[in-house]
Amino acid sequence: MLEVSHVDFGYTSPLLKDINISFAKGKITTVIGPNGCGKSTLLKLCAGLLKPQRGEIRLNGKNIAQFRSKEYARQAAILLQSSRIPQITVSSLVGHGRFPYLSYHRRHTTQDKEIIEYAMETAGVADLRNQSLSNLSGGERQRAFIAMALAQDTELLMLDEPTTYLDINHQLDIMNLVQKLNSQGKTIIMVLHDLNLALHNSHSILLMNRGEIAQYGTPAQMAAGGEIDRVFNVITTPVVLDNKEYFIFRNKN
Repeated sequence: MLEVSHVDFGYTSPLLKDINISFAKGKITTVIGPNGCGKSTLLKLCAGLLKPQRGEIRLNGKNIAQFRSKEYARQAAILLQSSRIPQITVSSLVGHGRFPYLSYHRRHTTQDKEIIEYAMETAGVADLRNQSLSNLSGGERQRAFIAMALAQDTELLMLDEPTTYLDINHQLDIMNLVQKLNSQGKTIIMVLHDLNLALHNSHSILLMNRGEIAQYGTPAQMAAGGEIDRVFNVITTPVVLDNKEYFIFRNKN
């Protein structure tokens, strides 16, 4: 579905070097790696927010550089990290997701309103439609932002650290929503810091280190391969609870 081919990117120094990866349609792929390894940069390149210095990124065989901005926004949605909370209601925020489809007059059609309603229902924020974002909890606010991305009505959804700053209960809540969206046919690429969340909520894991791909594989392959230990300088110990395997990570030093 989405192919990254020989992509380099950097500012004064290289951030990403010769990235080659194909993201499978209908699957959840999670990008992990140490701070500064290029995870969010890769996501922004895939979203068309940054342009590769070398190589290309193709969606369904077409170079994304050949899409017009609104055209690509109808194919792929991205939810970036943001510390700014706009002073608007949930329904107004979600309505912004329809921007790629609006005419010159920027008025929502009946179809737009139906999709906005569906997005709020799916993300579990329909009952909060008239609430200001500033009055919501962190988990509720993140669901509202995901609803905005859903309102774009795209097949591909990219999420940059959607669980950051959330407590464990809300983290699990967001992961349940991600699984729900995937079961409805969404292809999802997300960046996560929490390794257990990544290993338990993904079909594939992309491990990055120093701007390069260190390993790519299934969660089982990643857990057993030893690359996570090497890249993060940790020791991974598997534990089984309720017939499910989890992992404890501790420093090597």
